Amino acid sequence: MKRLLMLLSLCVLPMLASAAPVTAVPKSKAPGNPMPAETVVRSQHSITIDGTTLKYTATAGTLLLKNAKGQPTASVFYIAYTKDGADADIRPVTFTYNGGPGFASALVDIGGFGPVHIPWTAPGDIRAEQPPYRLVPNPTSILKTTDLVFIDAIGTGYSRIVGRGKPKDFYGVSEDGKAFAQFIQRYISLNGRWNSPKFLLGESYGTTRNAVLANDLVNNGIYLNGVIMCSTVLDFGTIDATPSNDLPYISYLPSYAAIAWYHHRLNPMPPNLAVYVKQVEQFAAGPYARALFAGTALPATDQQQMAARLAQYTGLPESLWLKADLRILLPVFQRNVMGNGTMTGRYDERYTTPELQPLLPWPGRDSLGATTTAYSGALTALLNQYVTQSLKYHSDRPYVQSSGAVFRAWDWKFFPPLSELGMGVGNRTTCCGTNVAPALARAMSNDPGMQLMMNNGYYDTATPFFATEYTLNHMKLPAAIQKNVHWYFYPVGHMLYFNPEVLPRVDHDIDSFIENASASG
Repeated sequence: MKRLLMLLSLCVLPMLASAAPVTAVPKSKAPGNPMPAETVVRSQHSITIDGTTLKYTATAGTLLLKNAKGQPTASVFYIAYTKDGADADIRPVTFTYNGGPGFASALVDIGGFGPVHIPWTAPGDIRAEQPPYRLVPNPTSILKTTDLVFIDAIGTGYSRIVGRGKPKDFYGVSEDGKAFAQFIQRYISLNGRWNSPKFLLGESYGTTRNAVLANDLVNNGIYLNGVIMCSTVLDFGTIDATPSNDLPYISYLPSYAAIAWYHHRLNPMPPNLAVYVKQVEQFAAGPYARALFAGTALPATDQQQMAARLAQYTGLPESLWLKADLRILLPVFQRNVMGNGTMTGRYDERYTTPELQPLLPWPGRDSLGATTTAYSGALTALLNQYVTQSLKYHSDRPYVQSSGAVFRAWDWKFFPPLSELGMGVGNRTTCCGTNVAPALARAMSNDPGMQLMMNNGYYDTATPFFATEYTLNHMKLPAAIQKNVHWYFYPVGHMLYFNPEVLPRVDHDIDSFIENASASG
């Protein structure tokens, strides 16, 4: 599982008017990690969204987290964008972050939903992956509808452990949720946002965080108008193939079919992607699931017929399906779907990269993967330039886009609510993989007005959309709460904003979701 999760870990330029650092907390003399002061740097900007000029304040700064004794344990970096002159009791605020665990929030900020962003180019445009890069106004940014607070998880970005803090206090499913809950409570207290409509927006592992965090916030009396899931994983058992778990093969099959459709590997080519995907979903949950359940009891003739159907849906050779016992692991699919010595990208299967070590079961040491190769250079360069030149925030530490140290230290144990109905096998935390869906179910039942937005990419094999559908369908939500769940599917990968032709629709859908969920109050 750890090997798979490592791959998962895991989406008008402002015009500066002023920048004024403010020191709020003196340095501590207590022993432990170095203690920085809290800092705030504000600057004024404007942007035109949908033809309307919006003036806003950008705030780059840090807040300290504390333990039960009031001793500082972590310094959390954030970038907030707030509309000037807005009524805080009406204007929504959305807390936003990426996943990993171990990823900073830069990708969902300047990579996607912030007021300025990187104009991502089409897959295969190699020259656009080289400097110099461009950061341009985001004419459809969701800042139109909501204030935005982008938060870097501890150990990423400029966020770090300080004072009495230790890695075990933050690097875990439950610990991470509690840290984000404390940050949000401090932020809304310091900025007068207790009565604002509140939203969470997480990408990838950020959706896992959403479930735990939403439950923690609601239990502390901080109700949410909505939770926005972008490329979701709640139950890791739906994507972690093991000798005793066939569910991931079922979950991935509709994604395989969508990717084969995109790369024109099907003959004949179905005319409509969405209709085709639904057809494959029915096959995956029906005949394919029954065939896998049969195991070695499946007759040879039935296995042959099943392999032929799978080849038809995915473009992979029938012989390969038979050799794999009808169970194609993701790396095998990625290395064979193109049929030309290239490998597709896990985060976004539209991207490809040449294979250097085709005999290895995995891409090989230090391989970034096709999608990461496409975005990493631009994101790293432009984030550093943007923070220092546009936001005037300076740090003597490097900005950590992703941290393998955080991932390796992560504690995946989670004691979910609603676990009393277990079968009495295992310890409810490690026998069946991490599953935070019960935490989201409990949050929605305790806060029954909370709306849930599920955003999915057809070409995402980090968090396949059919696995998400399966998870939500098994959360046992009452019919009245099921009405609060809103589904969206896009012809994109893991990062919904990587297709510039689709991003305006994604932004519009999020705007509409926030407007409707805020109006309910």
